[in-house]
Amino acid sequence: MTDLQKDVQAAIDELVETGAERGVQVAVHQRGELLVDAVAGVADPETGRPFTSGTLVYSTSTGKGVTAAVVHVLAERGALDYDLRIADVWPEFAAHGKGRATLRHALTHAAGVPGVPVDTTPEDLCDWDRMCAAIADATPWWEPGTAFGYHPQTFGYLIGEVVRRVTGKRVSQVLREEVAGPLGVADDLFFGVPEPELGRVARIEDSSPAMEMPAEMLAEIPFFRVVDGYTAAPTRAMPDAAFSNRTDVLTSDIPAGGTMTARAVATMYDALLGGKLVSPERLRELSSAAVTGTDEVSAMPTSWGLGYAVGLLDRPTVFGMFGSGGTAAFADTATGISVGVTKNRASAGEYGTVERIAGIVLGTR
Repeated sequence: MTDLQKDVQAAIDELVETGAERGVQVAVHQRGELLVDAVAGVADPETGRPFTSGTLVYSTSTGKGVTAAVVHVLAERGALDYDLRIADVWPEFAAHGKGRATLRHALTHAAGVPGVPVDTTPEDLCDWDRMCAAIADATPWWEPGTAFGYHPQTFGYLIGEVVRRVTGKRVSQVLREEVAGPLGVADDLFFGVPEPELGRVARIEDSSPAMEMPAEMLAEIPFFRVVDGYTAAPTRAMPDAAFSNRTDVLTSDIPAGGTMTARAVATMYDALLGGKLVSPERLRELSSAAVTGTDEVSAMPTSWGLGYAVGLLDRPTVFGMFGSGGTAAFADTATGISVGVTKNRASAGEYGTVERIAGIVLGTR
């Protein structure tokens, strides 16, 4: 056992023993070598089922990095181009002045359609055609390409529908055939989880009771504001534990999120770094800041590459995605390190576990 494995294992054991976490997975690769495969705690507190390296975890927006990887692999083999106009393959999307929006705009959260109908339910999010129709009919919040703002749910449908229109296949199938399968992680990296695999999925729990905020307070938060009947964060379909444990959500393609093991998603980032999925030139492009400034939806200073947040953990060479429940997957182009952190206690907006693991891993050469 390496010192890095021991250090990470000790950290997550302590997090579980102190009650800060229920169950945690951590995987670390460097230049093709698995350095850390650590796990602690239980996957389901009701049954006592232990967390293992093969436990699947619904990881919300950590999955966006997987969705982006599908696009980059297709671009690598010439099936599509980042400057493809979305409406050229999805004509309905041109409605209300969106005809100039490109795949690059979608990847950088600049397409101008961050919202879904304000009354969107979990059942709606599970209905691919319904959601794509709503997004196609949306009036843009800004002219595509002139600003950017986080697209919490629409990112997945925008990317996924372009993939479907170009390939004729659902994005989950393309993920399996073009990314997960070739990397040997087809049974550990999903958008929609096959029903026979549901018994491997961790039970998500909220770290604290949900707080009810009055409508007037919600309206002051950019994420929840309503524009022409659309909102970036529909309150009836928030990604809390109840949402994350629903069978219909887990088995549907909602590729703004994903269900995975830490080992599988770290493998995917390692493959991006190592040239197994894309060329060095494409890696430089996707992991470099394409847009930088104040995000129109989060109101936070942000830098986006092509589908990835850039400069994570205050390191300019780190790119990846964090999930709203405190999960993350990222890679460092400077060190060749890739990391996956999954867990089943959803701590909204709190990334203490990720930051602790990153401190151990990125501080070690």
